[in-house]
Amino acid sequence: MPPAAEFRMSKTFWMVVVTEENLEITRDRGFKVLGIDSRNRRKAVRITPEDRVLFYVRDKRAFAATATVRSEHFEEKTRVWKHHSRDELFANRVEIKADYSLDPTDYVDATEIGPTLEYVKKWPAEHWPLAFFGMLHIVPQRDFNLLEEEIRKSQAAAKKRKPTKGEKQTTTAATARARRKKKSDSSRRSRRARTRAATKQAR
Repeated sequence: MPPAAEFRMSKTFWMVVVTEENLEITRDRGFKVLGIDSRNRRKAVRITPEDRVLFYVRDKRAFAATATVRSEHFEEKTRVWKHHSRDELFANRVEIKADYSLDPTDYVDATEIGPTLEYVKKWPAEHWPLAFFGMLHIVPQRDFNLLEEEIRKSQAAAKKRKPTKGEKQTTTAATARARRKKKSDSSRRSRRARTRAATKQAR
């Protein structure tokens, strides 16, 4: 197989740097489309189906999600995401499907794991965040796999902490029964107290 064809068929592992606000916009839209800024267009057009994407939240210094690309690059100028420049529409887009997605309280802290990544080795250890300057980066598969596993474990731990819908309904029903029982017991005690008081007065 010619090297060029082999390159086209291999996956690329991307890291996209976003604000928490723009990540929430992507989440609210079902994690279906990723928009890349105009400065990174030359990289964005290289994104192809089955590539993987890691989301890094810049203002939280945390990793929040991974996704798989589902389409070729296309341009769309509908305003979706926020930017300090109104001219920036993040028009370089691809369709994606979320693989793992964390709530803000469950993000993977980059200050702990970031300095250990292969991708940041070219920067001094104390300046590792400089490696994440700009919106779109190609990262080593090793780094991607490590971070996705941390995100997966955080999501699994969060699910264990949070009751399912059925568990919530069971808990709510049990709480309601306990309250009714407490109210009923209180009423019986009150009636017995009134009865004893009336008997005492009759004597």
